[in-house]
Amino acid sequence: MSRAAMALKSGSLVAFPTETVYGLGADATNPEAIARIYEAKGRPADHPLIVHIADMQDIVEWSSDIPDYAIALARNFWPGPMTLILKRSELAEDFITGGQETVGLRVPNHVIALALLNEFKKIGGKGIAAPSANRFGHVSPTTADAVEAELSAYLAPKDLILDGGPSLVGVESTIIDCTTESPKILRPGAITESMIEEVTKLDLSYDTTDIRVSGSLDNHYSPVAQVLLDIEPQPGDGYIALSHFETPEGVKRLASPKNDDEFARQLYAALRSADTQNLVRVVVKQPEGSGITIAIRDRLQRASNGR
Repeated sequence: MSRAAMALKSGSLVAFPTETVYGLGADATNPEAIARIYEAKGRPADHPLIVHIADMQDIVEWSSDIPDYAIALARNFWPGPMTLILKRSELAEDFITGGQETVGLRVPNHVIALALLNEFKKIGGKGIAAPSANRFGHVSPTTADAVEAELSAYLAPKDLILDGGPSLVGVESTIIDCTTESPKILRPGAITESMIEEVTKLDLSYDTTDIRVSGSLDNHYSPVAQVLLDIEPQPGDGYIALSHFETPEGVKRLASPKNDDEFARQLYAALRSADTQNLVRVVVKQPEGSGITIAIRDRLQRASNGR
């Protein structure tokens, strides 16, 4: 952790595990290091980054206005798979926010991520900016091997990849806009509508917003293979569905999760497997219902639009 924290301090990139997906991290106050994230990912310059912080007390350094309901959310769900969008402080500069007046903050729930953040804080670090550790628009990585396969050609010799095993959630954090009187979900995830309303005692806002956040483009999370939803797979297709759905003859089963949480956890690895096997099409039988299935369907809809 000390070596990785020093690498961040010197301007290098460090890919690290979180409970959602693996992130590609850099010192959130170093514009040159942040520029390297955008270059490695091929990410548009106006697409903001999420700043990972060691604990909720660090919010005050990055935000100029923190509503009470945002504090309630942080107390209940951090560390965890939730990103809060807040009005930025002077510390959150344009190269982090994509030129917006807001900043995204998160305390991840992973022992390695938290150890890295705390070690970085000890040597003066304010936070680690970290989008998913993949090329822009591609399938997010949930293992260190996936990071290596995706980004090794774009990393420098002094950059590091920390291996923390497979991510336990498997889809990116819920992003919540906390800049208005009521919270608004900008990207669904494991922290659901009902969980947010229960903690805040507020109804969610569904007003339109101009705030740009990660993963909000119509085409995202996409493998090379074409992703098709809720159709009958044909021989030669890859197939992802809950375990009680049978695999038709000649179809390559990529994942058979037993429940919705397993579906989220296995989804990205299964999509990556399709490309490893040079499959042309992947058919996905989407899970139904609420909870994390909303996030699963969101990612699949975007994946089905292609790169």
